[in-house]
Amino acid sequence: MSLWTSLEPASATVDPGGSTTVRLRLRNTSDVVDEYRFEAVGALAPWAVVEPQTLRLYPGTTGSVELTFSPPRTPDATAGPNPYAVRITPTEHPEAVTVPEGNLTITPFTEVRAELVPPTVKGRFRGRPRLAVDNLGNTKVTASVSGSDNGDQLSYDIRPSSVQIEPGRAVFVGTTLKPRKIIWFGSAEQRPYTLAVQRSGATPLNVEGTYLQRGFLPRWLATFFGVFLALGITFIMLWIAYKPNVASGATEKTAEAGSTLAPAASPTSQAPKAPADDVPAPPAATTSPQAGDDGTAKGDGAGAGGGSGGGGSEKKKEEKAPERTAATAVQQLAATDPSRQHICYRIYTAGRGWSEVACDGGTAGTVGSGKPTTAVNVAVSGTKGTSMAAFVHNPASTDGTGYFPDPWAGADDGVDNYVGSTKKDAPHMLGFPINVDKGAETLCQTSYIHDGAWLGMACDNPGDALTLTYVGTHDNNLWIEAIRLTV
Repeated sequence: MSLWTSLEPASATVDPGGSTTVRLRLRNTSDVVDEYRFEAVGALAPWAVVEPQTLRLYPGTTGSVELTFSPPRTPDATAGPNPYAVRITPTEHPEAVTVPEGNLTITPFTEVRAELVPPTVKGRFRGRPRLAVDNLGNTKVTASVSGSDNGDQLSYDIRPSSVQIEPGRAVFVGTTLKPRKIIWFGSAEQRPYTLAVQRSGATPLNVEGTYLQRGFLPRWLATFFGVFLALGITFIMLWIAYKPNVASGATEKTAEAGSTLAPAASPTSQAPKAPADDVPAPPAATTSPQAGDDGTAKGDGAGAGGGSGGGGSEKKKEEKAPERTAATAVQQLAATDPSRQHICYRIYTAGRGWSEVACDGGTAGTVGSGKPTTAVNVAVSGTKGTSMAAFVHNPASTDGTGYFPDPWAGADDGVDNYVGSTKKDAPHMLGFPINVDKGAETLCQTSYIHDGAWLGMACDNPGDALTLTYVGTHDNNLWIEAIRLTV
């Protein structure tokens, strides 16, 4: 059994988001009629279409099929040469498989997005926003970050000031804003500023933000002190103007008392005794009813039966068992196995509620349910905390991606961290970036995407640069149905 094959061309080039066609020619060099089945294999197989999928050839005849490659304009379409192959299986002799190989070069493209988290920060002496820089292209990006504002009202401390971002990844840049002048009294003032992401040979990507500088002392406190001082001065002036004249009448009263004293009796005379009947009797003592131990009066049958209360006949309501959250589960794991780092998580599915809690690589959610996820609950142990943000469906999207509706949420070890929403009309989550502190060695994740399959397991080293990993997809028409996380 023999077969001759040829790929024309053997090496091709294609732009992400476009397509290219390669022709596969083959000749049946055997002496029997055979039918051949064609199948693209390798990393490029999901983006390849073979037409026709089967071909019947007589001995000595030649035929051809076309392979069309259509890589998407996403970070998954890695720039550079990518090998591929076509498996040819004869029907008459399926064991005699032929696999011709070719090479497809995907051209690089760059797409960078940046967002301030949060866009508005408040403070009296400093503000600490973070700049999230996403590399949505298929090649590594190197960029520097700088800050500026009108009037030079702020100073900027940016760490790191230069970043390298792999395709499909994001990096957070910490920024400290300090006002050059302090507002001691008065209302807050807005300080607009701009953070610029500069790449070599490209136009800077400017991200606008606002620093709301508050006064050192609140305005209401200054008003209170002013009113209090005015009232104090008014009181003192009134006291001085209308001070009453206080004079002692002790001398006059003493003289008056001396003039009304009766003359002293002589030794020989005795004062007449008043008859005993004229002495007034003391008033009758009134008795109050004796108070019982329960505070009710006793007497004339009052309080009879007071000792029998009705509380014994009331049934105690059954206490509802507490909800098992990610923090509850991770605290139990930490208590039983404190030598390891742990992560627990669950997802909220629209129409179903919270899933069971999964930990350390277990599956949270229902694969293939078709129900969108709207919220995620995560808790960690031994990693010095975690931070997350929800990337959700955007009904007004013009580029096919979602958006971040809320600022990042952070939590310490053993504390529940929530992103997304459990409201009835909450948008479904396309994914979420998650980061743990540098106490963790690695953070690994995979997710099941609606109308798809499990994505490959991806791991990141948090390190000192605040590198994070993204769980899910950016596609505005997809969502996550299940997740697995490990630390």
